Amino acid sequence: MTIVIAIVLAAIVGPALFHTDPLSIDLANILAGPSRAHPFGCDALGRDVLARILWGARLSLSISTVVVTVSLVVGSLIGATAALSGGHIDNLIMRGVDVFLACPGILLAIALAAILGPGLIDLVIALTAMGWTGYARIVRGEVLTLREREYVLAAETLGAKKSRLLMRHLLPGVVGPLAVQATFGIGGIIGAEAALSFLGLGAIPPTPSWGNMLDAGRAFLLVAPHLTTAPGLAIGISILGFNLIGDGIAQKVGHRA
Repeated sequence: MTIVIAIVLAAIVGPALFHTDPLSIDLANILAGPSRAHPFGCDALGRDVLARILWGARLSLSISTVVVTVSLVVGSLIGATAALSGGHIDNLIMRGVDVFLACPGILLAIALAAILGPGLIDLVIALTAMGWTGYARIVRGEVLTLREREYVLAAETLGAKKSRLLMRHLLPGVVGPLAVQATFGIGGIIGAEAALSFLGLGAIPPTPSWGNMLDAGRAFLLVAPHLTTAPGLAIGISILGFNLIGDGIAQKVGHRA
């Protein structure tokens, strides 16, 4: 939690406190190493790496939050529809989910990003197409289990509509597993967004992104290792923080169950 709070605060208030422009070119500081004026050094155009890391944090967290939110809503609706409908509709929906799951998620995202082209909106679409299937499977499985509970059967016997059953009795019981999946999902999306930006399919330079910062620093790995060390650590620490929170939530949910 401490790691995640630090990253979120850095993304929200960091650019306001650290007034250096991440796009400002300073030819006198090309490939300058870490110093008091530039704690993380400067890149090949003399731009401050710390400023670009902070703006990259804002970009990564924004994209991961949007993608996870959209994936959660879409996947939950599809999974709940399959579970409540049953029969051929359930089979048809879940076979469609299996088709998406048969494709490696990152390869599907790369293919869609290549078709749609680079850009933040297209990046969100590509990552959402990769992430909604997990939520659909979780919600379907949990709803099928919860439908056998006595209080749900009682409400169904009393004539409750499927929409009321879903909102009042079924979805509240799925919150725990969804929270675990969403927390792990944020970490996964941060890594996937960095990978796509690294390949030139994400944020368009000069927009600061941890992925395109890694890509730009490859050519100077031996003479200016800080160009890849800083964004690499930012990606790794962010994913670690969200995965640790996911582990903690999973333990709590499992203990309560």
